[in-house]
Amino acid sequence: MATDQELATALKVQGNKAFAEHDWPVAVDFYTQAIAKFDKDPSFFSNRAQAQIKLEAFGFAIADATKAIELDPNYVKAYWRRALANTAILSYKEALKDFKAVVRREPANQNAKLKAAECEKLVRRREFERAIEISDPPSAFADLDIDAINVEDGYDGVRLGEEMTQEFLDDMVQRFKDGKNIHRKYVFQIIKAVKDIVYNEPTMVEIGVESGKKLTVCGDTHGQFFDLLNIFRLNGAPSDTHAYLFNGDFVDRGSWSCEVALLLYAYKWLRPNGLFLNRGNHETDDMNKVYGFEGECKAKYNERVFKVFSESFSALPLATLIGEKYLVLHGGLFSDDKIKLDDIRKLNRHNQRQPGQAGLMMEMLWTDPQPEVGRGPSKRGVGLQFGPDVTKRFCENNGLEAIIRSHEVRMGGYDVEHDGRCITVFSAPRYCDATENKGAYINIGPELKLAYEVFGASPHPDIKPMAYANNSILSGM
Repeated sequence: MATDQELATALKVQGNKAFAEHDWPVAVDFYTQAIAKFDKDPSFFSNRAQAQIKLEAFGFAIADATKAIELDPNYVKAYWRRALANTAILSYKEALKDFKAVVRREPANQNAKLKAAECEKLVRRREFERAIEISDPPSAFADLDIDAINVEDGYDGVRLGEEMTQEFLDDMVQRFKDGKNIHRKYVFQIIKAVKDIVYNEPTMVEIGVESGKKLTVCGDTHGQFFDLLNIFRLNGAPSDTHAYLFNGDFVDRGSWSCEVALLLYAYKWLRPNGLFLNRGNHETDDMNKVYGFEGECKAKYNERVFKVFSESFSALPLATLIGEKYLVLHGGLFSDDKIKLDDIRKLNRHNQRQPGQAGLMMEMLWTDPQPEVGRGPSKRGVGLQFGPDVTKRFCENNGLEAIIRSHEVRMGGYDVEHDGRCITVFSAPRYCDATENKGAYINIGPELKLAYEVFGASPHPDIKPMAYANNSILSGM
């Protein structure tokens, strides 16, 4: 008869198989079963840590890697994985300790030496930026004379005047599909126009769905431009009778983040009341500096483009209330049961450009649901997790049917949890070209019923995710 250790090892092998097939949740489940059978093998915890990294559950990954190190202080893979997880949540000092621990144990490991050096640079950069930080920096548009920028005679695209047109938008899409940029003058025009529009919208936009019309709610698109085009192909583009709400995380990771942001912004300018944008945790400076968007802006246009995008992101609304029944926000609910919709309405997001490490804005962008009741520490290492009882109280206290959020990969594209009161929608299929997930969106008609639509990934040119990231510190994740 097999021992518990042998049974656990067999479960680990099944977990490894699921991991190789990019089915991260199943891999986590097998590793968890292995640990339940035999919890003395550091490889079980270390392997689960790697699967958690793939699921962006960085807090859980850190905990698992730490347990592996407790079981075997010389288990190098665990130090490596804990370092990667800490890097992902921008805890560079903690990551640096572990990269150095790898180098001490494997002096010939050139990759670890490179990672340690990169991490040291990031620590110094963050300290420098904090030292010169200005509490109320001037607008990135302050000395930008867009009208004075000349569009050369040789520019072969449609010209943009003082208003967005469908002709310009269609030409822009074709240019992007062909691997071309639009002129930087037009980039500045689009960002400035949309920044002004969204700045004047409330922190919680409140909309309905009129008779004969529909609204589509999309989750994370993460720079996956060709999948965004597929949504419009399958479901119809924004029109007089068809509005869209994109629930944050338009940029980072995918290598067409500029194209996604500019297309959504162009539609927002063309149809201010026909396309709505909530801010996500990746519409923030810290994330953009690591996960590719800053580097992409610099590579395709220039640094000023990133700065004006950053300012426009800080102007975006944080939530949308649909028909007084559904609250749509990127992350989730709060650490305090007393929070009401009025608290969101009253939040002055313009006083706080970045979400920080605590407070209402951070929680709206970062939190996640959990199956257990109550609240728990974040699996990401940032924010918190909230249970079905928290969701039930919030919905009952605010007269809501459910919250709709994004922020997490769902293998089927969407998920309905917490007795139907917490809905997750994720619209980036085959996320980062590595996760075999579907994408989804939600169609809502005048009767305010939710219709879920699932779709697969579209082919795209051979450019890898995070191709424009400024450093390779996150490679290997």
